[in-house]
Amino acid sequence: MNMMSATECLLEMCDEHFELEDYQSGVPRWCTGCGDNAILAAVQRLCRDEALAPEKTVFVSGIGCSSRFPHYMKTYGFHGIHGRALPVAEGVKMARPDLTVFVNTGDGDCTSIGAGHWIHAIRYNMNLTVFLHDNQIYGLTKKQASPTSPIGTKSNTTPRGSYLDALNPLSVTLGVQNVSFVAQAVDWVPEILFDIVKAAYHHKGLSFVRIVQRCPEWLPTALDPWMNDPNRIQLLNHPDGLQTSAGMAKIYKNQLQHDPSDINRAREIACSQDNIPVGILYRNPEIPCYEDLRRSDKLRTPELTRTGLNAELDKYTVWPQAAAAKAGK
Repeated sequence: MNMMSATECLLEMCDEHFELEDYQSGVPRWCTGCGDNAILAAVQRLCRDEALAPEKTVFVSGIGCSSRFPHYMKTYGFHGIHGRALPVAEGVKMARPDLTVFVNTGDGDCTSIGAGHWIHAIRYNMNLTVFLHDNQIYGLTKKQASPTSPIGTKSNTTPRGSYLDALNPLSVTLGVQNVSFVAQAVDWVPEILFDIVKAAYHHKGLSFVRIVQRCPEWLPTALDPWMNDPNRIQLLNHPDGLQTSAGMAKIYKNQLQHDPSDINRAREIACSQDNIPVGILYRNPEIPCYEDLRRSDKLRTPELTRTGLNAELDKYTVWPQAAAAKAGK
């Protein structure tokens, strides 16, 4: 029989209600106009609307501007090392599958030093919600080209302009075995950003959301052509995907009916050069989650963890009584 703690029983007896302030921690130190602010607002709104218990919610990050995210959430958080957000989050989920786990990572953190972890996290398809904050530049370390920097980007490491075409996080993710959810948003359309964040949260499996975001400090005008021309944003609509509101439809008239179960069409859309596709590109809820395959539904209580650690440490313990008896012989 499952036993619940007194606190959990009390929580079950009443409907919990949270305000935005219940998830806000400190004043964000991002630059004015940074897209990270919009992402933070959308995620905090999600937590409030879904009544996510702060003590049951975890935000994991690596290193970079985006990775300060856990500092501004009044939940559990783990600010990891460069490129290692995903394996940390996987460890948390494997040990505590009852927790809601989010990952915030940047274009350098995820697609450069963390690329190996990124690929295998998609293959494992653990129930995580992953937000790739893609401003196409290394921001925290002051303007070095990242893998997603467009060709010709002038930076401290590419003063004559970058020589290679940018890596496409969408097409890469869609090419990995066991991919189950891929979406794209832009930070300057908050209504649709929130809808995508919400859809990603409700997906069972690894939800990968690339968020194209502004960097007002190092690439202040890079996204102006798309921000100033709504027709260069292509909204993906479908009964099994997102439904555009009447207000959004008046502004963003370039819309495409796209079935998110069609992975081949999703790959074609992901490679669009002129327009930024916004919406759910692919979703397959039938892909099994790694933590379910490993039967990690048994929660690791403090007592179980302590017992396991003691069992391992006992293998190397020199007990005083045994040592004295051996000396007496």
